[in-house]
Amino acid sequence: MFGTGLLKGLGVTLKHFTDTFTDDRRKEPSRYEDSIKLDDRRRIINQPITQEGLLTIQYPEERRLLPERFRYIPMLLWDTEVGEDRCTACGICAKVCPPQCIWIVRDSDENGKPITRPAEFYIDVSICMSCSFCAEFCPFDAIKMNHDYELAVYDRYPQLVYDKEELTVPLEYYAALWPTQFAEEQEHRAKQKEEELRRNEEKKRAAAAKAQAKATGAAETADAKPKRSKEELDALKAQAAAKAAAKKEGGLDAGPVETGSAEAPVAEDAEAAAKRARLEELKRKAAEKAAQRKKESGA
Repeated sequence: MFGTGLLKGLGVTLKHFTDTFTDDRRKEPSRYEDSIKLDDRRRIINQPITQEGLLTIQYPEERRLLPERFRYIPMLLWDTEVGEDRCTACGICAKVCPPQCIWIVRDSDENGKPITRPAEFYIDVSICMSCSFCAEFCPFDAIKMNHDYELAVYDRYPQLVYDKEELTVPLEYYAALWPTQFAEEQEHRAKQKEEELRRNEEKKRAAAAKAQAKATGAAETADAKPKRSKEELDALKAQAAAKAAAKKEGGLDAGPVETGSAEAPVAEDAEAAAKRARLEELKRKAAEKAAQRKKESGA
């Protein structure tokens, strides 16, 4: 008969309509009762897979509990332990952003020299595609993905262009949204600090060992020099004084100074005597020439 399908469909709709009232009036538990659990903010914690029928969430009074890896728009982290932004304005997030919705202005000191700190940081969330490339490529873990998705506004500009103040959240906020990831990052940071401390200790020990080796080498060099007794030093001083006196007086009758060989002083005295004789001869000839010139000039 024509129209039977329509009547059957209306009958199913009417049955479901009446079931919503009969379930509330039954004395036994409803099929929806205890099927879901809510937290203190009335967010759905779990929904059994065996749930029969359709489940309607009474938004905004009820909200589905978002998984940890849910991502929407980026957020900047303020490190409360250090008391400064983690962002260094390196610009890597702006370079890897596919829709190019991030732009950064680096801060500068009183002399105009750029410093590793953002003066301005903007994200146009109206074109952000929530890809989380900025969070993945950030080398300082300064930018993460937020769970806040309730961003409805009437105008795109300027409400959907978030500045640095609107994007910045404390580190505790990120730890509450991403507990597992935050714990892994903290463990990795602790290992890096331990490794850095170990390297610094090794450098200090190497420097101390090098200084000690240098001091030991200097002491060994000083010990390697022959040490003479007081009597030997006095004898050497007496020999040096006698040699100096002999040279000053002419040195022929001064006894030979011990130099390790008995024949060497004799040869040196003979050569010195020849040089002195030659010098006396030159002086005599010079005196004769001077007397001759004086005589000729007087004549």
